[in-house]
Amino acid sequence: MDEVKQENHPFLIIYKGALAGTRWPLDSDTVTIGRGSDCDIVMLERQISRYHVRIERDERGYLLRDLGSKNGTFVNDEPVREQPYRLRDGDEINLAKTVQMGFVAGDATLPLESLEGESAVVSEASDSELKVHPTTRRVCLGREELDPPLSPAQFALLDLLASSGGRVVTRQEIIETVWPDAVGGVTDQAVDALVYRLRERLAELNPDHEYVVTVRGHGLRFEQVE
Repeated sequence: MDEVKQENHPFLIIYKGALAGTRWPLDSDTVTIGRGSDCDIVMLERQISRYHVRIERDERGYLLRDLGSKNGTFVNDEPVREQPYRLRDGDEINLAKTVQMGFVAGDATLPLESLEGESAVVSEASDSELKVHPTTRRVCLGREELDPPLSPAQFALLDLLASSGGRVVTRQEIIETVWPDAVGGVTDQAVDALVYRLRERLAELNPDHEYVVTVRGHGLRFEQVE
């Protein structure tokens, strides 16, 4: 059998919009996103400008540059204007308040060619066990995969809980993991909203089981189906 060439490109996960659920590897020096038919990633939403943003690779990583879009570009809810933004693993990108996507850094990925094989291994392991894959940011229950994918913040919370071995994770741990660069503090309402939405998404795979359990006065715990 020929050996598959191993590549480790960063990629975008689109989790809200007409292309929700798709992954786009950033395997060239520039990637242009917009409604124009000659863009590298063509968006269908009318709120997206013809040439909305461009992602540029340099010696330090990847820059996100707004191309004078009409309805704006935001990263982690902050607008990107004249100055480009240097992308970091887990950044949440919002185009025109319509399309949402996450940036996954290359050193946190597996080759895209391996996804199908990985899915087969998961399904053989257990049809009742929720599988969380930090490398590819996939969440699976048997042969079913959560689609569209979780947002970077949702996945960061789930990965923290699932990797904690059943122990209770405090709210402070959650804040430090999900919002490591937060300025001015993170409100309880923001944490509660994230937990609520994660529970909603996991219920799409199994509505009869609550994976994220609240331990009053202490924090949250992850529980598999017994």
